[in-house]
Amino acid sequence: MSEKTVQILLVEDEEGHAELVRRAFEPHGKFSISVAISLEKAKDYLAKSTPDLVIADLRLPDGLGIELLPPKGGMARFPVVIMTSHGDEQAAVETIKKGAFDYVVKSALTFTGMPHIAERTLREWSLIMEHRQAEDALRESEEKYRSILESMEEGYYEVDLTGNFTFVNDAMCEIRGYAREELIGMNNRQYMTEETAKKVFKVFNNVYTTGKPTKNLEWETVRKDGTKKFIETSAYLLRDSKDMPVGFRGMDRDVSGKHRLETQLQQARKMEAMGTLAGGIAHDFNNLLMAIQGRASIMLMDKETSHPDFRHLKGIEENIESAADLTRQLLGFARGGKYEIKPTDLNELIKKQNRMFGRTKKEITIHGKYEENLWSVEVDRGQIEQVILNLYVNAWQAMPGGGDLYLETENVTLDETDVKPFAIEPGEYVKISVTDTGVGMDKETRKKIFEPFFTTKEMGRGTGLGLASAYGIIKNHGGFINVYSEKGHGATFNVYLAASENGIIEEKKPAGDTLRGTETVLFVDDEDMIIEVAEELFKPLGYKVLTARSGKEAIETYDKDRERIDMVLLDMIMPDMGGSETYDKLKEINPDVKVLLASGYSMNGIATEIMDRGCSGFIQKPFKMKELSQKLRDILDEK
Repeated sequence: MSEKTVQILLVEDEEGHAELVRRAFEPHGKFSISVAISLEKAKDYLAKSTPDLVIADLRLPDGLGIELLPPKGGMARFPVVIMTSHGDEQAAVETIKKGAFDYVVKSALTFTGMPHIAERTLREWSLIMEHRQAEDALRESEEKYRSILESMEEGYYEVDLTGNFTFVNDAMCEIRGYAREELIGMNNRQYMTEETAKKVFKVFNNVYTTGKPTKNLEWETVRKDGTKKFIETSAYLLRDSKDMPVGFRGMDRDVSGKHRLETQLQQARKMEAMGTLAGGIAHDFNNLLMAIQGRASIMLMDKETSHPDFRHLKGIEENIESAADLTRQLLGFARGGKYEIKPTDLNELIKKQNRMFGRTKKEITIHGKYEENLWSVEVDRGQIEQVILNLYVNAWQAMPGGGDLYLETENVTLDETDVKPFAIEPGEYVKISVTDTGVGMDKETRKKIFEPFFTTKEMGRGTGLGLASAYGIIKNHGGFINVYSEKGHGATFNVYLAASENGIIEEKKPAGDTLRGTETVLFVDDEDMIIEVAEELFKPLGYKVLTARSGKEAIETYDKDRERIDMVLLDMIMPDMGGSETYDKLKEINPDVKVLLASGYSMNGIATEIMDRGCSGFIQKPFKMKELSQKLRDILDEK
């Protein structure tokens, strides 16, 4: 106990008793005694000062000494010893219950021993205060600790060795989708799949056996509502005061957004690689179709409709058209490019598709919601119509018993976070949403839905190219497409296309006749099977044709005969010297040269660049005689 002066307030109305107490303390110089002869004076004193000890008579002229005790539940500032003239065990118990530190009966012996009572009281009070301060410090520390944990965005947890939660913060409840009282005592296996539980057990068991924490365990949790989130977990071994393992603690972070972005990026890279392969296949296949189409056209020239071969040749042409449609789907997926770009009103385009589709699929009810003053987009209208039709067909197939198809257009502004997985620029976009009430898709199906040749239909019921083609076309237009679906809850496909500041251009209807001419055309292609039919293909149209099997040969031929060559039909993909380099060299010879670019690809990046440098037109293989005749006349008649 400190040797500082101890301040004691003695509350006693009998002067003789007060004097006896004061004399008992005199030999002990460390005590300073102040006397109050009434309850009121004692209260006045205590309002101004805080003594180290109060010794109070139980009965005073104006009240009871126990009124100096703090109210029930209040914090005592000092110990109080109550004195009484009459010993009463029940009164003593009640007095102690009310907060008195001690209860003594007045006597000569008590007065003499009062310094010892005071010292014992102060000593015990000091121990109590130290304990109380330690409890307060611990409570404050716990509150601070809890406040920090509750303010964290990460979920904090503590579990016992069997995986039962013993403590969680609010963020953990949010991540798991359970209330705190539901989580406490819950075993971690209750919100994991069996596969995930094995993975997590293995990692936590390693933490237990080695004592080394883990910091980047990523796994999937199942929330109370059945939805799933990807979690990144850290785990540390929790020990007791004897350094024995008693459980684990750590933090969980919701990385669903990050996982979704990574998945989308991986899917985009995968689709890009598959698109390159599909594009190459389509290009070579279109060259084969071009040769077959050319020979079929040549044979049909000499056949009357009554000829027995006419029906078969027309059937061949129809089959070529079907095969060409298939390669167009492949090229769409392969980001094979756009044919003809025009500022377009998607509202009108979609309404047109709705009318056509609605007439053939009476079991589907179409609902449209179109934003007024929808921004224009620069697109190949035919390809976007193909995308919309593919989405409609997919929805129809998902609703075998009929259902509702919801179409919505909307102006949206996307930021960097929105477009990051798709490697496109943020900005203003037009959004098309196609929602069905069909069977929906599970997670594995959603992962593959845009892959070429993937189909959920039975063998022989579709090619699996519709959605793959839609994906590629939208990607090549600088936009993106995604899908949201759950098994049994339908599907929503969202298409985003960059907005344009250019005004809408009305679409012109193509001419329907085969047009003829007398000019000379230089036909350039590296495929012998196509070159072989070139002369026969051009003759019925009235044109004279020169041929070249490479870019180098084309330059030599054009340089020698440029006075009589009126235009060049140039293949884009050739070995050694491709169409781009050949075109530039032709322009060096004659800046006004007229060139029709042809390719088994559609108008991809290279073709677009050539067109931007002044190329006169583009035609995709395989082309029919009528289509070729119209392209030739459009270019040759241009002033």
